[in-house]
Amino acid sequence: MNYIYPEYEVVRNYARCIVCRACENQCANCVHRYIESENRMESKDDDCVNCHRCVTICPTRALKIIKSDHTFRYNSNWTGKTINEIFKQAESGGVLLSSMGNPENYPVYFDKILINASQVTNPSIDPLREPMETRVFLGSKVHKIKRDSNGKIDTSTAPQLDLSVPIMFSAMSYGSISYNAHESLAKAAEKLGIYYNTGEGGLHEDFYKYSKNTIVQVASGRFGVHKSYLDTAAAIEIKMGQGAKPGIGGHLPGAKIVGAVSRTRMIPEGSDAISPAPHHDIYSIEDLRQLVFSLKEATDYKKPVIVKIAAVHNVTAIASGVARSGADIIAIDGFRGGTGAAPTKIRDNVGIPIELALASVDKRLRDEGIRDRVSLIVGGSIRSSTDIIKAIALGADCVYIGSAALIAMGCHLCRSCQSGKCNWGIATQIPNLVKRLNPSIAYQRLVNLVTAWNHEMREMLGGMGINSIESLKGNRLMLRGVGLTDKELEILGIFHAGE
Repeated sequence: MNYIYPEYEVVRNYARCIVCRACENQCANCVHRYIESENRMESKDDDCVNCHRCVTICPTRALKIIKSDHTFRYNSNWTGKTINEIFKQAESGGVLLSSMGNPENYPVYFDKILINASQVTNPSIDPLREPMETRVFLGSKVHKIKRDSNGKIDTSTAPQLDLSVPIMFSAMSYGSISYNAHESLAKAAEKLGIYYNTGEGGLHEDFYKYSKNTIVQVASGRFGVHKSYLDTAAAIEIKMGQGAKPGIGGHLPGAKIVGAVSRTRMIPEGSDAISPAPHHDIYSIEDLRQLVFSLKEATDYKKPVIVKIAAVHNVTAIASGVARSGADIIAIDGFRGGTGAAPTKIRDNVGIPIELALASVDKRLRDEGIRDRVSLIVGGSIRSSTDIIKAIALGADCVYIGSAALIAMGCHLCRSCQSGKCNWGIATQIPNLVKRLNPSIAYQRLVNLVTAWNHEMREMLGGMGINSIESLKGNRLMLRGVGLTDKELEILGIFHAGE
């Protein structure tokens, strides 16, 4: 007896279907099959994840996927989703796993913030005809003027990351995503003059050539961490937490630990790659400071060190401590941040919105007079150029994009990454699926996306009468809220529309 009705239904127009069997050949979940005796196709809805591969590949547009209208007796407390989750756990006895970001209907504060514009007294700027600067530098800035023994100004600075545009590709490990996906991110970062993040899975030897545009990560599992790995990087990121699963570690199933993934992570094939929830050598800011300076010492103080934390209720105090630990950059990941796999209940119920966390951290660091000690990167469902502009006005120096980058490469957000059967060749290690993602095409799509967003940001800056992205940083006067409470406006540090 099957208690769970399929979430999606495959609708086939038999008048259009030419029985080419492309859907059968392309579906990694074996949803479609050919009935030879009847010379027709049929579908098994139970296994459909709504990835749209069959819909996209069908030459006659004979397929579409619809949401099932099957329903339980109405109960606002015991929803169909809740009942199905209980059915699944009663059958399996396991933890529910999900991927990508939090899909629940929590407020998206970016959508309740409007951007101000200049008119007469502060004229707008035409970015097509006048200089417009979107270049940013990430790292600890000079706090005061210093002079050498001869009285000359010391112009040396801490190591900086130089970005042509305030966007970077966020941490996605080799293993959780495919070789071709990593190559696409690396090539796009090099072309754009920005950076991509290896995630906690180490760096494949083929990608050392992209070292000038690579951020390497040091997580609690220390997978793939060695001297040349650190030396190769442009920056090093210590992962303390991530938005999709604050307070818990990472887990890449052994089925994905094959071949080059095993060698890169430096663990046996088939063994689960488990990053513990805490770093077992970090239980205080002082412990974190030791690791920060160990990494700086190991790389001759030539690379900035980033500390990545999840957006949680006490994020301001945490960020204040991190800024004093010697870190050059703080990355804050909001509760809508994507992931390859996370316990569903943690993904959907733990953490806070990145907009509130960012505004609070920026204010706290300014109030303590230490904002210049660190740069701030934010991530967690940055979906558009307007989200970036609003994030920078709330105090960010730069943003991480992950899900948006995957979507640009072809991801259809079916949220089944944890299965390893990505029909688009992104979140998989199955060779015949990996090859579906052409890095030459995917990297160009990434370049196109960031280029388009850069054009839009320049237009918005010009409309505000601002000719430099640095002049927008923390400039909350350029934002107005709509439909927000007084407390929300206070935390965000912005006025309501009309004020």
